[in-house]
Formats: sequence, C-alpha cells, structure tokens
Amino acid sequence: MTTAQQWIERGDRCIATTYGRYPLVAARGEGCYLWDVDGRRYLDFLAGVAVNNLGHCHPKVVAALQRQAQTLLHCSNYYHIPSQIELAELLCANSFGERVFFCNSGAEANEAAMKLVRRHSLEHHGENRFEVITALASFHGRTIGTISATGQDAVRKGYNPVVPGFRYVPFGDIDAMRAAVSDKTCAVLLEPIQGEGGVNVAPPGYLRAVREFCDEHQLLLVFDEVQVGCGRTGKLFAYQHDDVAPDIMTLAKGLAGGPPIGAMVATDAVAATFVPGTHGSTFGGNPLVTAAAVAALRVLLEDGVLENCLTMGDYLRQRLEDFCRRYPFAVEVRGRGLILALQLNIPGGEIVKQALEQGLLINCTADTVLRFVPPLIVSRGEIDDAMTILDDVFGEV
Repeated sequence: MTTAQQWIERGDRCIATTYGRYPLVAARGEGCYLWDVDGRRYLDFLAGVAVNNLGHCHPKVVAALQRQAQTLLHCSNYYHIPSQIELAELLCANSFGERVFFCNSGAEANEAAMKLVRRHSLEHHGENRFEVITALASFHGRTIGTISATGQDAVRKGYNPVVPGFRYVPFGDIDAMRAAVSDKTCAVLLEPIQGEGGVNVAPPGYLRAVREFCDEHQLLLVFDEVQVGCGRTGKLFAYQHDDVAPDIMTLAKGLAGGPPIGAMVATDAVAATFVPGTHGSTFGGNPLVTAAAVAALRVLLEDGVLENCLTMGDYLRQRLEDFCRRYPFAVEVRGRGLILALQLNIPGGEIVKQALEQGLLINCTADTVLRFVPPLIVSRGEIDDAMTILDDVFGEV
C-alpha cells in the first residue's frame, strides 16, 4: 500500500507547484467527511471550496453519473444533448434567466460573460465602449482575462500587461461607482458576496442601487455567483435575497455536486448577441456533467437542502459569534447561509494547520479570515464537533 508520504513525494516530482498543499492525501469522501489514504477521517468544512454543496458522493449524483457513463460520456455541441437541455430548463425556470451557455469552470463562465457584454455593447452602442467596472477585493478566476477583472493586485502580479478595460471601485460604495463610469463603460461585474476577498456581504440596498445605476447608464449587470450560487446562501441564487435580477449570472462550483461545470445564464435580449461561431466550449455541457448537475439541482430544490442551509447557517453563526465573545483575537462574523467568515486580528494560516491536525478542514482567505463553507447537508451535531475542535485550537492560541 502506498503511504501518504510516498504519494506526496511522487507528486512533488511531477505536479506543477501552483498550490501550497497541506500534507493530506485524499482517498474517499462521504457526506461531510473526507478520509485520507492512511484511513484518518476529517470533518470537511471546506467542501472542495464550496463545490461539494451536497457533501461528498451524494447518492443521487453518483447514480446519475453511473447511468450516464454507461450510455454516453461525450457528444459534440454540434448536436443536441438531452441532459444539457434539461439542465438549462431547470436553471431558467428557477432564475431570471432565459438562455444558458455551458462551460467547465467559473473562470470560463466569467470569460463568456465578459465576451458577451463587450459584443452586446458593440452591437447596441458602437465601438470604444468596452470597459467593465468591478470591485476591489473581488475574485473572478485565474485566466488572463479573469485576473484582469479581479480587483486584487496580488492575483495580477507577474502577468502584466493584463487585459485592459477594467476599473476597480470599493465594494459597497455606489458613489465610487458613479465616479468611475465613463462613455467607455459597458457593464458592471460583481459578486453579491465576495468569497475569496474575505466573505464580504453587499450592504443593504447596494445591489438595488447598482441595478438602478446600470439602467440609468444603459450598462449590463453581471453577478458572479460561482461561489455563492447553487444554494450556498440558503436561496438557490444569492441575488434572490435582494430581489435584484442581473442581466447575466455566472455559476460553477456546486452546480453539479462535484464534477466540473460552469454556466453563464442570461436574458433572451442579451444572449441573442451570441450566434453560432461567436463563442463555444468543446466539453461545455457534456452529457456526463449535465446529468450530474440535473440530479444535484433537483436535490437542492426538492430535498429540503435550502431550508437546512438557512437553519444550520444560523446555528453555525451563533457558535462563531460565541468565539468573538470569548477570544480577543476573534473580531467579527460575516456571511449568509453556509458561507461564513470569522474575522481575526491575527493571521489565520497556523489555525488552519492546527485544525487539520485535529481533523477539521477549513481555510484562511485574505490572510486573517477563517472561511467556513461546509456541505449544505451539514447537521447540528457535525457543527458542534467542528466547533469543539476549533475551540481547542483557539485555546492553544
């Protein structure tokens, strides 16, 4: 049997070092738990960075994958794919959207959105109207285009010149957005809740003000819901909390319950700008992943997962707020549903390492923010177990 250390040494010899990896070699998962190759069990409150919204290996998703794998793995988008059509119907029936473009990741979905807003603006407003306003501390992906849209200098460092045409404003500041608009602006791209930027929730009324601002200036509004969509906030999509519909929404991560998929959802009027030959994706919306996504979306809509997310999100928030009362370095709890952050006034990296050693998987973003994105099926008992571990770690700090 190959040990964890042997796997790590093999990986070190051939895997690109784009990640600073923890010494955990994953073997299998079930529900809210992940096991390593040595048989140790971990309570997973990272959930593949908000991918495993239904936990690891949800039986309905696994069954859908098994059925589809026995009939058709891949088919060109030159032909019609039933599970792709079914998934698009589900997304449109449960959102503002009327058309869906499928791809393989959140970055690709955001690339599609940026191409669409520029092409739409060219068709409707003429040339030289291509700039997109995005937010400081935002994160939209790792391609050259999406790091250009991302409002973090650290993400763009080393890749200049990045793609021109982006202006960054403070998240939540509508006055700054008004000051940034020009005759070159064509769209606004925002996360309703900034995930990688520190779980920053849009202030009350902000998204509506942005919608009105976009309408006033004839700009398209794009919501990046790659991390916060698909039930993560307790509603199917985060924008529904504010009852403010965008023109375009991007999805990925939890959409298929684990397999890689991305989607760009748009209104008919905007999506009409894409015609054959203007955009595409070889693997986008393939039979295997869309079959999984249909199953995952039905579980979200029919099996009480959204209700559990709200209930358990409130409970986890209460437990985290208790840490703020008891530990001077725990400052604030932010988030919605089951994307929650504990703001510290000390670096959080060492806390993440100690939690892992004790069997709890979380992560730290923006250096001092502990992020909690457990599966939406998490139970009260599992939250209690996680908080007991974290309490032990905090006690050592």
